Amino acid sequence: MINNYYLLINGEQAGPYTQYQLMDMELNTRTMVLSPLAADWQELADLPEFAYYLENKGVYLPVKANLANFWWRVLAYIIDYGLLIISFIILGSIYYVIYELINKSYPDSDLNSKIESLIQMAVFIIYHALCESSKLRGSIGKIACKLCVVNANGESLTFQQALGRNAGKLLSGLILGLGFLRVLWDDKRQGWHDELAKAYVIRRK
Repeated sequence: MINNYYLLINGEQAGPYTQYQLMDMELNTRTMVLSPLAADWQELADLPEFAYYLENKGVYLPVKANLANFWWRVLAYIIDYGLLIISFIILGSIYYVIYELINKSYPDSDLNSKIESLIQMAVFIIYHALCESSKLRGSIGKIACKLCVVNANGESLTFQQALGRNAGKLLSGLILGLGFLRVLWDDKRQGWHDELAKAYVIRRK
């Protein structure tokens, strides 16, 4: 076990500590650490000997090896889309039956079609935002594909970040979905909506 680690706390150096002692502390990924294996101070997230420790704490740092490719993300989307469409069909059918029983007539189909489209869009955005900002870090489709959405420090997005990311999918869908297709050639495998929220989609082991 490596010894002689030092921490930088409120501008003051503390230590030395063993690696075990550091693992018993409530440190975050941005804690500045001086490792006996390095010449300068580094964030805890940048020290490879703590990678497994951080993963056990639920921190998944986005690195080239674990960034999710385009096709895993498409599969997760198909799963989510299918589940939501089935839910909308069931709820829509219940609504129409109740409306007909109460009003003895069918609702205005054109008006309802527009309202339904807006509701579906809002539900889709909020559903993903809630899932991504929770401990799940992803929707049902992403969980099935072992994907999760994290920030640059490997931590969960806030609800505001997740909401912005999913609202940004409207932008990514413009111009023949170019913002989504960007994942195919981008070094960080980010779509426009990912870059907007400073988020990464990774595939867990």
